[in-house]
Amino acid sequence: MRLLPAAALAIAALCAGPAPAAEKCDVPLADWQPREALEAKLKSDGWQIQAIKSEDGCYEASAIDAKGEPVDAYFNPKTFERVGTDDEQG
Repeated sequence: MRLLPAAALAIAALCAGPAPAAEKCDVPLADWQPREALEAKLKSDGWQIQAIKSEDGCYEASAIDAKGEPVDAYFNPKTFERVGTDDEQG
């Protein structure tokens, strides 16, 4: 009977998707770089920016990437590391 809760926990862990962007962007507001700096970085990488907003503790950029694909991508506001996309959020 004790195996049932353990099995349920194991199944839940296997079914869990990627961590939400908010869990990857736990950065104090004082440490955030300006939005314009992310825009400049992405433009230099060949992206065409449509909008950048704050979302769940991250920056979310709506853009056309260097490959010409539309993308909604999340970035760490301190490092500008890409931490996910809307497709990965579920």
